[in-house]
Order: sequence, then structure tokens, then C-alpha cells
Amino acid sequence: MRIVDIYEFSEELSSVDISLFLCPVKAGFPSPADDHINLKLDLNQYLIRNSAATFFLRVAGDSMLGAGIHDGDLIVVDRSLDPEHGRIAVVLVDGEYTVKRLHYEKDRLLLMPENPNYPPIEITVRELSDNYRVWGVVTNVIHPLYAHGSPRRLQ
Repeated sequence: MRIVDIYEFSEELSSVDISLFLCPVKAGFPSPADDHINLKLDLNQYLIRNSAATFFLRVAGDSMLGAGIHDGDLIVVDRSLDPEHGRIAVVLVDGEYTVKRLHYEKDRLLLMPENPNYPPIEITVRELSDNYRVWGVVTNVIHPLYAHGSPRRLQ
């Protein structure tokens, strides 16, 4: 999966407070609605932990569908977080960015796709350099439920 655009977070962006209902919406059986709006939510505060190290990237490709990351989605990447085993990260591989799940083994790093149509990318410890490096950790994904006014089709 190739990342096509990188957007730097700017604190100069205006903050927009959005109404937040305190009662959760159930994804199972419906429950009586609570009509009270109790808080305001600033999405910048919700999505961004470290503004100086946060970037938004647009995803191209479908190798991470199993992780809920689709072609065209925006991912929020924090470069200050540790690239731990099991985390999803943006990795520089031979001059191109890719997003994959990190799987550390003894002397190698496997970049694991979340789509069986793609093979893992293996990087040995000796290869980790300027050509292979973990660029940042994905903290959130933003994608529309409906693209171009119509629902996405299930595959």
C-alpha cells in the first residue's frame, strides 16, 4: 500500500466544537434515546496527542482492509510513538511509504498486510537504515461510510 499525500497538522487550524452525546449508541438492540447533549468535542483534541509530531496521510491501495483502512482513507500518524510489535505503522521501504502491521521477530521485522492477497515484507535488522525505517505509528483512521453519495458495496 503506497501513501500518496502527507498533510502536516497545523495548530493554526480553527478549533470546531461538535456536540457529543454522553450516552453511547448501541450497535446491537436499540435502547431508549437520551436527548441530552452534555459536552462539546474538539476533534483535534480527540485525534491528536502530540501536534508537533502528527501528520495526516491519504492511503492508496487495499492491503490493510482487515484493519479497517480503505483506499482513499485518511490516517492520523504520530511520529513520537514507539513502533511496538503489533502496532500499525507507516514504514519507508526503498523510498516509498507503506502502511502495515509491525511484527518483530528475533533479527527481522515483518511488515504484515491485513489482506490475504498481499505477502508480508521482510526486513532484516541489518537492512534497517535510511532505505527501511519506521516513519510513524497510526493512531486513527478516518473514512467515509458513503463514497460519492452511494454506499460502499460489500465484496
